[in-house]
Amino acid sequence: MTGTDWADWQQSWDRQQEWYMPDREERFRVMLDMVEGLVGPKPRVLDLACGTGSITDRLLRRFPEATSTGVDLDPALLAIAEGYFDGDERVTFVTADLKDPAWAARLPHDSYDAVLTATALHWLHSEPLATLYGQVAGLVRDGGVFMNADHMIDRATPRINAAERAQRHARMDREKATGVLDWAEWWALAAKDPVLAEPTARRFEIYGEHADGDTPSAGWHADTLRSAGFGEARVVWGSPSDSLVLAVK
Repeated sequence: MTGTDWADWQQSWDRQQEWYMPDREERFRVMLDMVEGLVGPKPRVLDLACGTGSITDRLLRRFPEATSTGVDLDPALLAIAEGYFDGDERVTFVTADLKDPAWAARLPHDSYDAVLTATALHWLHSEPLATLYGQVAGLVRDGGVFMNADHMIDRATPRINAAERAQRHARMDREKATGVLDWAEWWALAAKDPVLAEPTARRFEIYGEHADGDTPSAGWHADTLRSAGFGEARVVWGSPSDSLVLAVK
């Protein structure tokens, strides 16, 4: 695999993420089902904390007349996204820090039909995440949607949580024996690539090894989104560890 084979890098990222989340495609399917049901098949989308553009890729395969703006701060993942979508006029990428109060000023549009994000915002703690939700509410048009699929932990169910975690890690251990790349191994591979080595080094300067927020419950997300200005919000998909929360403006 070379740094210029962006499709290979995109696929490699997907495989690594699927080791952690074998139902990853199902959450994307439900997300796009709800986009179609609520805002139609030609949406203007903001892919929030877009990474390599996993949501955008699936969005455009399903809805060829959609457009997408991807925003992220990670220089390595953005390099893959920009390489993979190079020449596609439906896609724009913006480098911005979602913790910067002025990040939305960098976007090419003032409003979007849908703001979508997956497995990305769990690194924010509750207070900055609530602030971000308020900013997102200002970007979604009336009748538009916001969706977040991520780790959302209900701490009122510790025995269930422990059983789920044990089962999930047992599966991961079995699959790891077949040679699956984990997070650290994937980044080690990127660091050796002649094209991705420099942006990968910058990525670790920005983020460090890994950071997690306090992963509040799905109920917290729904309540916070309603407080931020959305009219309705609830879970529309869930696994034992993750939830997809949908909010309608």
